[in-house]
Amino acid sequence: MPDKSGKHGARLDEEIGRETQGMVSGGHPTHAEEFKETEPFSNDYPADPAAAVAGDREGSPPGMSAQDVEGRSALARMLSGVRYPARPNELVRHAAEGGAPDGALDQLRTLPKREYENVADVAEQLGYGREERRY
Repeated sequence: MPDKSGKHGARLDEEIGRETQGMVSGGHPTHAEEFKETEPFSNDYPADPAAAVAGDREGSPPGMSAQDVEGRSALARMLSGVRYPARPNELVRHAAEGGAPDGALDQLRTLPKREYENVADVAEQLGYGREERRY
C-alpha cells in the first residue's frame, strides 16, 4: 500500500484508518451523529412563563409563598451574626448597625418583648409563613 501522507508512515496511517473506520463508514453510531436525534420536549410548562403565579414557583416549600421565602431570606441576611437567644432590642440594634432599611427596623420594633431562639422564630412572629415540612 502506498504511503498516504508525508506526515506519518504507512503503518501509522493504516492504524489511524482502522480507528476512524466506524466514523467515516457509518457502521457504528458516533458522537458526531448525535445532532440527528431530536431533543425531548414537554408540554407541562405554561404557554407564558411570565404568567406563572409566584406562589407556585419551584423552590417554595409547602406552607410558604415565594414572597415569604424572599422576605425570610432578607431577614436572615439582615440578622446574620446575631447571637441567639436574642431580645427585640438586640435584633434592632444589630440590624441598624448593619445598615438595614428603616422599614425593616420598624418591623423588628413591633416584635413582642420576649427572647427569640433563631431567625425562623423571628420570621414566624413577623408573619412570614412556616414550612410544613423540611426536605
